[in-house]
Amino acid sequence: MRRATPRIVPIAATCAVGLLIILFGSSMLVGSGDVPIAESWRYALGDAQARADAHLTMVMIDLRLPRTVVAIIAGACLGIAGCLLQSATRNPLAETGLLGVNAGAALCVVIGITILSIETAPAILAFAFFGALAASALIMLIAGSAQQLSPLRLVLAGVALSATFRGATSYILMSQPATYDRYRMWVLGSLSGVQFTQLVWVLPTVIAGIVIAALLTRPLGALSLGDDIASALGHNPRLVRIGAAASVTLLTGATVSMCGPIAFLGLLAPYLARAIGGPKLGGQLLLSGLGGAAIMVAADIAARVVLAPYEAPVSVLLAVIGGPLLILIVRTGRVLTLRAPGGAS
Repeated sequence: MRRATPRIVPIAATCAVGLLIILFGSSMLVGSGDVPIAESWRYALGDAQARADAHLTMVMIDLRLPRTVVAIIAGACLGIAGCLLQSATRNPLAETGLLGVNAGAALCVVIGITILSIETAPAILAFAFFGALAASALIMLIAGSAQQLSPLRLVLAGVALSATFRGATSYILMSQPATYDRYRMWVLGSLSGVQFTQLVWVLPTVIAGIVIAALLTRPLGALSLGDDIASALGHNPRLVRIGAAASVTLLTGATVSMCGPIAFLGLLAPYLARAIGGPKLGGQLLLSGLGGAAIMVAADIAARVVLAPYEAPVSVLLAVIGGPLLILIVRTGRVLTLRAPGGAS
């Protein structure tokens, strides 16, 4: 892989921030409802008549602003979690659904919704995190060994359990059509109807997950060179992977509790960050977070307009767009020339 110039990461990060600002503004102006862009623009500029419109205020402040902010935070969480996962497993095609954390969190929330009739944001958050933690613990138990936590075992255990969790979720939902009809948008992965109250509950967890990710930058960089070298440098490969799994659990659990399981973003954002920013894990984490946020907001904007006046689940749109893109990436062969995240070039 080519060696990135020393200033490429700051330049790329600055460009990503600029793009994110443009997308933020676009998200506030565009919607699937009956509010014209011109009216939204007048409201954003502080027009007194527009600000006095109760319906317009509700659309701008209660609907578009929360979902845009949540899209930024959720996208950043999934981008960082995917980068960590790819580094910990030394698998550049890994993503946040690989360890079954997405599926485990979603299954637990669906159980709470269908059996215990939970509805409040704190309850959904609690069930999401319990499911994410249970999935991570189960995968660690299956993949672990007395000697080391094998990346291959992690991948295989994650894929198997993820399929099991998704099957159980589908069975529960299909056996209760009324509940499925009520919560199908959340299960598919959507930002529709998100509120700031949900963000308040998950924000401490998001911060904790990001802090853990930052602390793991150097150990994971050493781990990318091999378990033996990492051990010689004073790092415990098993503990490092457990720490990475904990961070992935926190970030993914927070995202699932807010907008349901979102796939593919945890694969695309780290790949782009690695291709642009080079092998340094610190730069990859930064660009993955910014890139994930930008991709999520862009996908949410498209989800609102592609079927207007109806709205498409953002996860479905990401899959439709991202699937062909992933095929293109694989066919170009570039993915085969990239080293695992965190490694040296």
